[in-house]
Amino acid sequence: MTEPAALPEPPLHEDRLDYTPTQRSVPLARRRAARLVGEWGRADLAGDVALVVSELMTNALLHGSLRGRLIRVGVTLDHRVLRVEVSDPRGERLPGARTAADTEDQFGRGLLLVGALATRWGCEPRSVGKTVYAEWDTPPRPARLPYPEHVDPRDPGGAL
Repeated sequence: MTEPAALPEPPLHEDRLDYTPTQRSVPLARRRAARLVGEWGRADLAGDVALVVSELMTNALLHGSLRGRLIRVGVTLDHRVLRVEVSDPRGERLPGARTAADTEDQFGRGLLLVGALATRWGCEPRSVGKTVYAEWDTPPRPARLPYPEHVDPRDPGGAL
């Protein structure tokens, strides 16, 4: 786990939604997060975000849920960072990534996957429960060229 990136500016986009702690909520949260990230102009990260939301939601459902308490999924995009977070009510059950050497168990490698896809991930305490997050650095994209790179706009025969 690493420290979260600072969010010094107000976010460009932000979404939060609470889900019931049921298996049906996992694909709902995954699809919503991927759709939002794509709509926000980061379709290049939508697949990774979908997979990470699925892993974090499944962990919250299996290890962090309590009857009658909701699981919150948040997605935030600012000029430098895309952040996905999943909050659950069980603050005493902290996540921990297994090592690749733990091959006996069929389950438990989701956080290794999260760590491979995201720039960083971690866990933060809440007044009730915890928030597990994953972040991707999103450097500004270069401005689009007015013409395709292989066409010289000064060459009258090269335009079309």
